Parts: sequence; C-alpha cells; structure tokens
Amino acid sequence: MRYIPILSIAGSDCSGGAGIQADIKTISALGCYAASAITALTVQNTMGVGAVEPVSPAVVAGQIRAVMDDIRPAAVKVGMVNDAATIKAIAGALRPYGPKVVVVDPVMVSTSGSALMQADALAAFRSELVPLATILTPNMHEAATLSGLAITDEASCHAAGLVIARDSHCSVLIKGGHIEGGHKVDRLYDADGRLVETFAAESVDTVNTHGTGCTLSSAIACFMGRGYAVADAVRLAKDYVTAALAAGAGVGIGQGHGPVNHFFNPLKMLTV
Repeated sequence: MRYIPILSIAGSDCSGGAGIQADIKTISALGCYAASAITALTVQNTMGVGAVEPVSPAVVAGQIRAVMDDIRPAAVKVGMVNDAATIKAIAGALRPYGPKVVVVDPVMVSTSGSALMQADALAAFRSELVPLATILTPNMHEAATLSGLAITDEASCHAAGLVIARDSHCSVLIKGGHIEGGHKVDRLYDADGRLVETFAAESVDTVNTHGTGCTLSSAIACFMGRGYAVADAVRLAKDYVTAALAAGAGVGIGQGHGPVNHFFNPLKMLTV
C-alpha cells in the first residue's frame, strides 16, 4: 500500500497563491502526496511579480532525480520555467525515467501581466519539454505564442488548438478563461489535432483568480495519476477549479488578485 505521489516542477510564489504553493495545496486537497522541484524564486504578491531568481539548472535536475529515484511519482506537472538552460535540465532529468504522465503548463506570463519565461527559452521549450508532454494546458495568451496565431475569439482559439496539437503530438487543453465574456469554453484536442471535447461554464464573478492555471494543471496531474483518462481528468479538474473559485470568491487576501479556496472540500490521503 502506498500514497499516490505527484511531482510538481515549478517556481515558488512567496504570497502562496500560485506556483509550487498552489500545486502543493491542490495535490493535497485531492488526496495525493505532493513532491516538488523548485525552478525559481519569485518576489510577488497579489498585485504582481517584482523579481524572478532562477534556481541553478543542476540543482533543479538534482531535485527531480531525488524524487524520481525514491518516491516514483504517478504523474509529473511542469509549470513555470524561466530559462532555456533550466528547461534542458528538466527534460534531461525526466527523460531517463520515462514518466507515463507529464502535464506541462506553459507559464509565460503572470495574471498581472509580468513575463515569467525568457524570450530565448521558447525554442528549448518546444524541442525539449513538449516531446515529453502527455498534455499541454496553455491559456489564450500562451496558445497565441505557441501557435503563432492571434486569438481574439472562440474560433481563433479553436484554430490555435489545432495547430498546437498537430505540432506537439500530445493532448492540448486550450483554456478560454482569458477571452472576454461571461461564457467560457475550454477545448481539448488529442495528439492528432482532433477536437475531443469542449468544456463550457459560466464565469465565476471574482477577482480571486491568482494561480488558477497552476491549480488546474496540478489537478489534471492528480486525476491522471489516480488512473483517469485524459478527458475525464480534465473534466474533474475543471469542476474542482470552478468550485474552488466559487468558494473563494468573497474571501479577501491581499489587495489584488487573491487565490482560490483550494481546501473547500479536501480529501483524505488516498492509497493504492
């Protein structure tokens, strides 16, 4: 008998709403065991990001190998990676282990609009991390960067999803949460670029959206690590994030974009 370990590889958010902190909260709330490899330290709060200090690539790779050798995670989530050298280190550390589930959240810009990935890191991201991914979870802005297409509405979001899925050869969830309007639609594509499912929901009226992307990708990793197929894992993860947004909508933390309520209905630690 053992817990269900999930490894998050991401940056640290000292304000606790996004990054590694959001991932650990999500993984714990969904009954899994959270392990982590920190890629960068950020100076941030609910108002924005003030600075990013990368952890050395060797130390990032060492953290990953330490977890993979001993704890053997059921799924890996990769979030914020600031530079090309670290991307290569992550891919090089993961590749020998051949993890079955790798959820890659291409964190390029923060909720407040701050750049979180250096411009020269995109090529390494495409060549090193994307081939390891089981599923990519870009938001509208990230999807525009990855596809090279301007995204202004649901139709252009769909076009970008097709391009990214066909280029990456993995599942892709294009998140529609950044498109203006009260009705949000996310689209899941398979590795051949076929639209598998759309997920429609009304927007939750709240400013507390800090870390929603981190939370969603970690939740997908949890459900896939628990054995759910991609589409089912995405559906369950989206339900969790929507409920966490609603539960935290009226709760104030900080003066800007506060976090969701990760622990609105936590599960006990699951074992297999």
